[in-house]
This record gives sequence, C-alpha cells and structure tokens, in this order.
Amino acid sequence: MNARQLEKLGIPRHSAKYAIAAVQELSAGREFSRSQIKQRIIQVSENPELFVGDPVFEALAKDLLSEVAPSDYEPITYRTWGQNIDDGAYRQMENACQIPSAVGAALMPDAHIGYGLPIGGVLGLEGHVVPYAVGVDIACRMKLSVLDMPVASMIKQFDHYRSALENGTRFGVGCVHEKPQDHAVMDADWNVSRITRENKNKARRQLGTSGSGNHFVEFGVFTLTDTAPDLDLEPGEYVALLSHSGSRGSGAAVCSTYSNIARRMLPRQYANMGQLAWLDINSSEGQEYWDAMNLMGDYAAANHDVIHRQVTRLLGARVLQDVENHHNFAWKEVHNGKEIVVHRKGATPAGKGVLGVIPGSMAAPAFVVRGLGHPESLNSAAHGAGRMMSRKKAKETFNFRATQKNLEKLGIRVLTAGADEVPGVYKNIEQVMAGAQMGRAFWVILLSW
Repeated sequence: MNARQLEKLGIPRHSAKYAIAAVQELSAGREFSRSQIKQRIIQVSENPELFVGDPVFEALAKDLLSEVAPSDYEPITYRTWGQNIDDGAYRQMENACQIPSAVGAALMPDAHIGYGLPIGGVLGLEGHVVPYAVGVDIACRMKLSVLDMPVASMIKQFDHYRSALENGTRFGVGCVHEKPQDHAVMDADWNVSRITRENKNKARRQLGTSGSGNHFVEFGVFTLTDTAPDLDLEPGEYVALLSHSGSRGSGAAVCSTYSNIARRMLPRQYANMGQLAWLDINSSEGQEYWDAMNLMGDYAAANHDVIHRQVTRLLGARVLQDVENHHNFAWKEVHNGKEIVVHRKGATPAGKGVLGVIPGSMAAPAFVVRGLGHPESLNSAAHGAGRMMSRKKAKETFNFRATQKNLEKLGIRVLTAGADEVPGVYKNIEQVMAGAQMGRAFWVILLSW
C-alpha cells in the first residue's frame, strides 16, 4: 500500500511512512486480509486517540495527533432528530462540528455511519466546502413523475410495465447504454476541471443508467388525499414512476480527486480530520471542485430526465407532474443573515414551501413532502428510511429469493435486487417520518405506493 492509496483511506502524506510500517507488520503475520487492514487504517485515521498504546499503530496514531495547535475555538453543537442512531454517526457528527468554519449542523432521523460526515448529516460552513460531506455519489437524487395511465393497468399490463423498466434504463456496477443517450448536459462545459474532462466519455455512456446499491426505478400508486395547488393535480390515485440514482462514476471520481487534494492542503494541526478535509471555496481548488460538483448536479438531473423519458416513452404514457430533489449536495444559502455552504449528505432540502421526495424500502411507502424551513435543521429533512444493518451482515442474514416471494404475496413485485437491500435492513419509514420531523422540519402531504 503506497502513500496515494493511504491518502484515500484518510492518512495524510506526512504520516504515510508510519502507516506503511503498520501495514507491513500486519501483512507479515498473514492474520488479516487486505480489506481488514484497510478498515483498520480508516479507524486509526478517524480516531487516532484510540490507538495510542497499540503495539502496531501507536507510531501512526501519535503522528496523526502531533502538533495539534491549541485553540480557543469552541466546537459548535447540533440537534438530532429521531432515535436509534448508531454511535458511529454521533462520533462523526461531533468531529464535523470541530471544523473551525462550522456555523451550523443537524442530524436527521435516518442517520447512520458514512465516510467523513455521516449519512443524514447536515453541516453549514462559512467559506469552505468538504467533498466527503457532499459524498461520493454527488447529487444522488429522487425524481417522481405522475403519469396519465389508469391504476388498474399496472396489473392488467404488468409485462408491458416490466418491459418499459427493463428496456428504459440499465442497472448494475459500471452499467452503460449500448447506444449512448442524448441530453443537453453533454453540451455543457466539461472542461471546468481535469477530472470532469477526463470522465466525459464515461458520463456519456452511463447517462440514463441507474447503477447499483440502493438505486432503483419503480412504478407505484400515488395517492393525493387533498388539493395541492403547487402540484396542479386533483385528489385521487395515479400511476407514478419513481427513481433514485446520482452522478454515477463521474461523480465518484470528482469526490475522490478533490478530497485527496483537500487532505494534502490541510494544515498539519488538522491532519486528523481525514475525510472531513475542506477546501477554501475561494481558492482555485475550491472553485474547481464547486464547478465540478455543480456540473455533476446537472448531470445527475439529466440522468433522471433520460430514465423517465425512456421509460414513459416505452410505456406510452404522458407525464402530468413531477417532483425531484438532490440529497447529496452543497448549496450556498443565507442563514441568520450570513451566506454559508450547507452540506446535505443523505438529507433532503426542506426550505419553506419546497417540495421533495423521501422514499421508504421495498415494502414501505414513499412520501412527497413540502418543507417548512425549520432553522435548527438548516432547512433539511430525512432522505429515506435509513439503514440499520451493514450490507455484509444483510447478505449473511437474508435470502433475497425468499424475500422476493414474500413481497409478491403483498402485491409488491421486485424484478431484481440483492439481499443487502431487502426491507429488513432499513428502519421503519413511518417512525422516521413521524415524531420530531412531523410539523417541524416538513409536512407530509402525499403518500405513494
């Protein structure tokens, strides 16, 4: 493992020699796999104080903790919505609140541990942006299209709906369209940074694809129980198309590249921040990342546009209305009379009157919400049910085929997925949506599925 590889795990260049020595010692004993060694390195980079006295990692831990300048800076506090959040997410949030430019933070009820900032973390910084507080899948987002199809057609014409999904997009790691799709986003300026320029061809091939993990495209029944003037729809039941995906491989490349740059530029006294490394928004590097991030936002939106265009065309449907939003992004917003950079990593924008979509699991409803603009949440809300089990444990615990059969008995037909995404790995979406969020961070106005 070299210095560049170690940087991706949160180890700054000046500490690489100690990390390499630790890796060599663990590798020599052959008791640890490569993935286990990587995980241990990440743990040391995020919490070096826990490894002082460790026979293998003490030198690395001490170097990460060395020369931390004393400061009178007082970490900010944050408010948590919801319960049953894992301790790792709290620790990551507390670390984020120690960034010197932090002015606001919040933790959403679907929160769980992530890289740097936890999933469900909201962080406001003055003049700085943290690539890993935006996330690897930049502009991961939701889009819901209400269609003019009769609800009964989903059962009567099931094979037609299935064909529209299977032929309208592509699923899986590295998936591409055999024939690249067209969209105006590919005519945008992809020269805003070297990394976007180098990934343009990949982005073109992946445009209109859904990727893997928790990304999905599905049909369901959308129920509007009351008049909603901003949707221009009458109360009733509608067929709707819902998608969840982001900026694919190009977004991941932008995050990785600029997070590594941020780590190299961190003052040594903040080296232990690791994946919370920040860039000055006014520096050349910070501006490059900001431009690249916004391009990835446009690309992710285009990705959904193409998916919905293709699927509805194949279905022979017309879109009556749509709602969409990012939930892995950073915005320049004014809070308490000051412009700050608000990072929402796995959090939905919920400014006053803003519409958004919050999905559940395969067996649970999704919600369309209208924000109330709660100041303590920095105008944010949950972005989904939230995982409560790792993918590895899920695969050891559940059988997808068995789950698929049980869901079909409930009228839910899952075409393809994995055991790591079955309903049992997620929190109860009803509980996530209720409690402190209801009537405070946002209103739930529509129920789908």
